[in-house]
Amino acid sequence: MAQFFEVHPDNPQPRLLRQAAALLQQGGVLAVPTDSSYALVCQLDDKQAVERLRRVRQVDDKHLLTLLCSDLSQLANYARVDNRQYRLLKLGTPGPYTFILEASKEVPRRVSHPQRKTIGLRVPARKGLQMLLELHGAPLLATTLIPPGESAPLNDAQEIRARYEHAIDAVVDAGPCPAEPTTVLDLVPMATGGEPVVLREGRGSLAALGL
Repeated sequence: MAQFFEVHPDNPQPRLLRQAAALLQQGGVLAVPTDSSYALVCQLDDKQAVERLRRVRQVDDKHLLTLLCSDLSQLANYARVDNRQYRLLKLGTPGPYTFILEASKEVPRRVSHPQRKTIGLRVPARKGLQMLLELHGAPLLATTLIPPGESAPLNDAQEIRARYEHAIDAVVDAGPCPAEPTTVLDLVPMATGGEPVVLREGRGSLAALGL
């Protein structure tokens, strides 16, 4: 039976998020609110938790997962970042952007793109998720919570609880999310003098990044 943590969207209670972080450290899979929609998250270095997350979401190992980082310095530990890329990342973090970068050796091979050795990374601005990442002390692997056979992500914590209470360990309820996907930018071409490629225009403003 999933635990249910009801946290304030603007002033999240550290006590509740410490309990959520403890579940993650025990190998748990949680539903959490992000800048875009609710997502399933687990520890990066826990193979069993990652496999469980994929089972709940019903996706195979070809489905790319995103790394949620607490800040830009943490992100730089898990991706190769040059000066041009760093300047653009600084403009977009924290915020509703997903950046595709070359994965560093810190990223387990099983969660990076098999051909390109890339990883999608986010630094969310959502306060509760930021606090959870800080309490956890490491990035979290995430996938948008879209039920199998459906196209829209779930945005209501009570509905998530009803549908997944026997499949996951906890739901962090901080109210509804914007329900608009992140803007996805491939920054890999920048490493060889190219320009960033917009893979999806979403909630994150391209103008704010000078694009």
